This record gives sequence, structure tokens and C-alpha cells, in this order.
Amino acid sequence: MIELLIEDSELFIPEVEEGISWQTDRQGNPGTLKFSVPRENIGRFEEGAHVALRVDGKGMFYGFVFTKKSGGQSDMVEVTAYDQLRYFKNKDTYVYEDKTAGELIRMLAADFQLQAGEIEDTGFRIASRVEENSTLFDIVQNALDLTLTNTGQLYVLYDDYGKLALKNIANMALNFLVEPSSGEDYSYTSSIDSDTYNKIKLSYENSEAGTRDIYITQDSSHMNKWGVLQYYDTLQEGENGAAKAEALLSLYNQPTRSLTFSNLFGDINVRAGSLIVVKMDLGDVQLENLMLVEKCKHVFYNDVHYMDLTVRGGEFIA
Repeated sequence: MIELLIEDSELFIPEVEEGISWQTDRQGNPGTLKFSVPRENIGRFEEGAHVALRVDGKGMFYGFVFTKKSGGQSDMVEVTAYDQLRYFKNKDTYVYEDKTAGELIRMLAADFQLQAGEIEDTGFRIASRVEENSTLFDIVQNALDLTLTNTGQLYVLYDDYGKLALKNIANMALNFLVEPSSGEDYSYTSSIDSDTYNKIKLSYENSEAGTRDIYITQDSSHMNKWGVLQYYDTLQEGENGAAKAEALLSLYNQPTRSLTFSNLFGDINVRAGSLIVVKMDLGDVQLENLMLVEKCKHVFYNDVHYMDLTVRGGEFIA
């Protein structure tokens, strides 16, 4: 059962055209809900109205109307609503010290009057950071990237029905299987053209010693096979150069694999950031392992529910 509610000056359940879509991305975009209502409903709510979507009693989306679009001979009005992460497009300048990514998110939520829910402790403290004229998305992603490269642990920020959540992907695994019979179409890409590195070189300006410390780790076998694909970056004070180099090599020393699926049978528990099981023969690899959902689009009709997915992995590349 699909329930869509709108609250502005009143709470009401509009008549909605079939084909409600809800899309989530693992990073950089808010959750997006799109639906169409009859033109006569348009005067009952304005931009900023609250929108909630529930499917079979489960809260799927809670957000706010940003766009209403109508025209031509159509009697319907297209509505676009976003969850709280839309406000992470705001820009600001922050200087912070000794914070985990979770503590940073709680600080930003308080500053921008957002609701925070389950925020996991990443266990990695960022010694200091300056973020100049950056979006909140970039500020948080930089903190999550630092956490990933220093610990090897990947975390996902998302909106959980009106509350910000931060979870380790290990805690987002689902008992959901994708195999050739699950969907009508798929596309597979394997590449070493981006996000693949077999040599890691990190440098640190040691002001006390007046030297530049260099940390290098590499995989000679892959360098012989692919040529030298070097990742270079500078270290911040407090970072362990040797450990970070090893963590980066572990993350990036493999081809990146991406799969997109169209018209899968829908499961309301799947969203961007979920881990799902994919079992397929892709020609160059027999795939039977957990993969990370990068993008997820649900489309709801009265009696049918489909999903389009983009997944990456089994080893995860941010």
C-alpha cells in the first residue's frame, strides 16, 4: 500500500498519478521524490510543504516541496521534493579541530537546524581542517574520505525518514539477491582508467625537522601489468603516513567494476549505501559477492514496484 501525504496549512492525501519515483545517491545529492497531482490540488500547498511517503507502513521519504511544474494541455502538476540533505548544498566556511565525522555532522545539523538521528562513531579523529567556502556536502565528504583513507572503513550519510543518519556500510548489508532473472536489463563496466592506483606516494612537510617525509607503497606485479598508476597526496599533521599509504593501496589497487540494472523487482529496504548480493557471470569475472549500491531509483505503481540500481565493488572504491 502506497501512502503519500502533504502538509502545509492542512494535512491531506492527494490523488497521485501512477509512477511515483524516489531516488537516492550514496554521496553528493539529496534524496529526491517526484510525483504528479491534479491541477486542482496545486492551491492546497506551496513550496516548503512537508511531504511523506510510506509504503506498506514503512516510512520511505520525508522532505519538502521545492518545485511545482505545470503547462501545456496537461491536467497534472509535477512536484519535486527533497529530503534534509538538500540543505547540504548550502555553502559556508568552517575551521574545526579534533572531531570525528559524526561529531562534524552533528555540529552542522545544529547550525542549520536539521534533525539528526543515528550517527555512528567512526573512531577516527581529524586533527584540524579548514574548509573555505565549501558546500556542507563537500565538508562532510572530505571528513569521510579522510576516515576511509586512514581506517579503510566506508561510511554513508543519508536521510532516514526525516533524520540524518551516518552508518558504516558493514551495517547496511541486506539479504537481497540480484541475478540474471531479477531484472530486464543490465550494463557492466570494468576499468583501470579512474580510481585505480598501484603506487601510492604521500608526503608530509615536517616543519620541526625541516624535511619532507615521503611514504611509498606499491604493487610491482600490477605495475608491470598496467604500467605505473600513481596516487599522490599530502598528509596532514597527526596522520600515520605508512598506514594511510597501505590503506589507499588496498582500496585502489584493482579495476573498478560498475553494474547498472534496470527494472528490477523492487524491495523497499534497498537504498543508496546498501550492500546487496550480486550473482552473475560477467564474462571476465564470476560475480557472487556483496556490492555497494551507488544509486537507487524506486518507481511505484498501484500494484507494481520496480528499481533501477547502480552498484560497485566487491572491493569498494569511494
